[in-house]
Amino acid sequence: MVAAKLNCSSRRAPGHEQLVAEGDAAGDYLERLLDILDFDGDIDLDVEGERAVVSIIGDGPDVEKLVGDRGEVLDALQELTRLAATAETGQRSRLMLDVAGYRANRRLELSELGARTAREVLESGEPVRLAPMNPFERKVVHDAVAEVDGVESSSEGEEPHRRVVVSPTS
Repeated sequence: MVAAKLNCSSRRAPGHEQLVAEGDAAGDYLERLLDILDFDGDIDLDVEGERAVVSIIGDGPDVEKLVGDRGEVLDALQELTRLAATAETGQRSRLMLDVAGYRANRRLELSELGARTAREVLESGEPVRLAPMNPFERKVVHDAVAEVDGVESSSEGEEPHRRVVVSPTS
């Protein structure tokens, strides 16, 4: 059984209605997909800042399949959902999709990794190259590193091997 819930806890900003429409289109697409797959899950729609956020809430092997290894299935599903929302609204979609809290948990892990790596670089004075990451993961690490004085971060390489490099500031 699929149930959708709209949670518009953020303040109304310009373009809010467009983001709600984008979330609704994404929710409809995901409901149809979950029905076709015969997967159980609830869909939560939210607007955070300037982005629609859609979450599939549930647990068990069905939901785990929607995340995949290191979130690869989730990334692909997010792109398909963005395409469906774009087709429905006529506006380019930047929505964020999460499944069973995977992205929220990953964000916490990556924030800790960024902060820990920044401290290591401060102590050693040597740059550290992290493992390749997708754009979402790199942004979270860059944000965490930016909170630490005396270090900076940059990205190097080409997708899908693009990585964050944390270095002491000059």
